[in-house]
Amino acid sequence: MHTNVAKTNRTLIVILGIIGVLVLVALAVVFTRGAPQTLDPSTPEGVVQAYSLAVIDGDEAAAATHLSAEATVGCSPVDHGSTNNLRVVLVSTTVRPNSADVVVSLVTSYNDGPFGASEYENESNFDLVKVDGEWLITKAPWELSVCPNPRGTK
Repeated sequence: MHTNVAKTNRTLIVILGIIGVLVLVALAVVFTRGAPQTLDPSTPEGVVQAYSLAVIDGDEAAAATHLSAEATVGCSPVDHGSTNNLRVVLVSTTVRPNSADVVVSLVTSYNDGPFGASEYENESNFDLVKVDGEWLITKAPWELSVCPNPRGTK
């Protein structure tokens, strides 16, 4: 009878050890996933990523550095609302010698409602041009638009 109890205790310890290892692995995966990979800033995708992060962070000056001259001249301020619950997901990129299109999915999360959180998702397009070897945005989705020089000239 004593050996049965010892065998049961060893089995229980092994099972608890395996569960502990699985919990540690799961925690490591959750905490190391974190931030998305930073894309090469010399690519159209990298420019859109940097621009989008600047807009979401409320740094319009940093966002404006990614805009072409024609995007900043004569623009009108747009009230796109809060970007706190906005996620930008890369869908596709089409690159030509002097222009590019970056399609993104804009996902807005809402935490209220009778059934819990909900999301609204739509695809939008960034238009870019290559100026002196650098990719610049000529058109951004209205949800992420900034106007650093309203109705003025550069």
